[in-house]
Amino acid sequence: MAANNEGILVLCAHPDDQIIGAGGTLAKYSAEGKKVVIVMFSYGESSHPWLRKSVTRSMRKAEAKRASAIVGAHRDVFMGLHEGKFPEELQRDKVKERIRQLIAGYHVKRILTHSFDDPHPDHQAVVKFVMNLTKNMDAVEVFSFNIWNPLILRRSRAPKMYVDITHTFSKKIKALRVFKSQKRVVLLMFGGLLFGAMMNGVRNSTRFAEGFVKIK
Repeated sequence: MAANNEGILVLCAHPDDQIIGAGGTLAKYSAEGKKVVIVMFSYGESSHPWLRKSVTRSMRKAEAKRASAIVGAHRDVFMGLHEGKFPEELQRDKVKERIRQLIAGYHVKRILTHSFDDPHPDHQAVVKFVMNLTKNMDAVEVFSFNIWNPLILRRSRAPKMYVDITHTFSKKIKALRVFKSQKRVVLLMFGGLLFGAMMNGVRNSTRFAEGFVKIK
């Protein structure tokens, strides 16, 4: 399909969150010609405390780039924030301005980010940052995905969006497999991801789907 000017911005805490939460959707959007830009606020270097942080950063950055190539993302942006320090570091003017520039530069009308229901503190900090940053951006919609629970259980009255990923689910799985540094986590989550994709597919009258909650 011919490329268009629509940009999709993904704002996530760690380098694998975007694939776990929305990998099939990102692959579908990319195939439709949308420019998918993925912003990862940290490198996730705390995942391997026994390694030098520079080694972990390089490893996880390389994995993220390979995953992005699989789902067809247009651009990766690594912000380099520190895990556990998101609430204060996200308030820096240069961080806010960088995201505003991406929204304007890519004509972003839709942002995908973490869920309010996600208990991870970094994920919570990101969604609060996104909501605050976009509160006066009337043309920008914000949809959330859930990392730890692929099914939408809460915010039952909020508008939902289900994206048919029947033809891109295999790309999501392929992209997940490149995160070898997170192999144990991915294996633990795989059953839930498969079940969630199937149940969301039932809701969407398709084989597989990813579900999102409209939070703005």
